[in-house]
Amino acid sequence: MTDVTTTPQDRAQLDELVRTLLYEGYALYPYTPGATKNATPTPFGIVYPPAYAAESPSTFDLARVQVVAEADGTAATPAVAASVLFLEPAGERHEGVERRIDVPVTPLADLEAAPLVVPFAHEAVRGHVRVASQSFHSGLHRVTASVHNETEVPEGLDRKAALRSSLLSTHIVLTAASEPAGHVRFISPIAPPEHAATANMACASVNSFPVLGTPLDDVVLGATIMLPDPPQIAPESKGDLFDGTEIEEALLLHVLALSDGEVDEIAKQDPAIREMVRRAAGTTPEEFAQLRGRVTMSDVPTHGEELRGEREIVVEGVMYRLGDHVRLKPGAGRSAQDHLLEGRTATIERIYVDYSDIVHLCVTVDDDPGQVLMRDIGRYLYFKPTEVEATG
Repeated sequence: MTDVTTTPQDRAQLDELVRTLLYEGYALYPYTPGATKNATPTPFGIVYPPAYAAESPSTFDLARVQVVAEADGTAATPAVAASVLFLEPAGERHEGVERRIDVPVTPLADLEAAPLVVPFAHEAVRGHVRVASQSFHSGLHRVTASVHNETEVPEGLDRKAALRSSLLSTHIVLTAASEPAGHVRFISPIAPPEHAATANMACASVNSFPVLGTPLDDVVLGATIMLPDPPQIAPESKGDLFDGTEIEEALLLHVLALSDGEVDEIAKQDPAIREMVRRAAGTTPEEFAQLRGRVTMSDVPTHGEELRGEREIVVEGVMYRLGDHVRLKPGAGRSAQDHLLEGRTATIERIYVDYSDIVHLCVTVDDDPGQVLMRDIGRYLYFKPTEVEATG
């Protein structure tokens, strides 16, 4: 470990990601106020009131993140801070107010001696945040951060009524700290190393999916959906648009298809939805095109890497080069569609070698009317050398 902490830029990117996730599922489309869909919002990460949560094993009155922190054995004092972010229901229809509860930086030794509890009470919900720690061998600590809904409601509520007293889109952020800085880090919840994956270190998160939140492993994000470790926002993204991390192009097209009357109705709704519609309406054609994604490839062989893009390669005495023509001979186990290509010639567009040193020839079919288009957009068919026959 080095004496460094997450940069302001990394933290800003994390904050942007959390805000995007906060509205994930909040408004799938900008439905008008009278739409049935808006009467029952469907965000993820719901922390229901206890009386409602007790009625089903799939509903929870808490969200909990449990992860392993590792101190490097120096004289530094390891500590953590925590934040809980969620949307509180408000208004007659679909509207949410952003809420945040912060737990100050606290030494892990203090959290092991006595968990820190921070109560909160808002207009529609009340509860508490709890942070605790348990020490193990080799400087390992199991840190638990949870948020509990303690809102009292009558029994027998339907889901719509229960949501009015629930924490919506609940996210937990844990930040590692130490004095001096940089001597404690979190271990990946997705792929922990062997020394931290023993039975007594098993972690059990509830109603949350924790991942490392920064490149330096000093932040854990307990998200409402499954994310890569660490997660990133695509630079093409237009922001927290309805589904946030979903298919933004389709959502933007939906906004532009709204009538003037529907736009006026939406303008009277939740300010967050109104802002989303305003931003979507200003999207340029160039920005639309960027939302279709991108593929970054390199054709230059890089020695020492397992995955390579080759210009030419010899397999069992046969030379294959970019631009060569081959005759396709799909082998057993290929799809029925692949066998429709039997005997047709194709052009080698890419040559890849995978992590198991297996060669893949990426081709376009010569008599396909869309061959030029497939080449331009990088959409290839993949065949092994045993499934083709050199024609030259």
